[in-house]
Amino acid sequence: MLGLLLMPWPAEARTGVSPAVRDWLSALVTRIDAVDRTDRHTNARGAAGTVVVRVEITADGSVRQAEIERGSGSRGLDRRALRAVQRASPFKAPPAELLAETGVADLSVPVQFGR
Repeated sequence: MLGLLLMPWPAEARTGVSPAVRDWLSALVTRIDAVDRTDRHTNARGAAGTVVVRVEITADGSVRQAEIERGSGSRGLDRRALRAVQRASPFKAPPAELLAETGVADLSVPVQFGR
């Protein structure tokens, strides 16, 4: 079973999170989890660890870039986390307060497996 923890902070720290941001982040986590559960090609089922994926999400909800920011020590888990984030795209458009001047939300998403 996949457990996701999410650090929704763009590169610059933010204080206070609005209900719109909380709702959007909750939907993001739910979508990534659903994609991971339906992915029949994962080889790392049953393994445990946390992968931090850095993801840039555009104003329309598309993933512009996703990469492993901090690996779990397991290439299988790292690939699984990255694949789930990429396949979950597109997301709903992020709230404006998460977007940088470039129009992109820059997030670090810790994906925790098998707690």
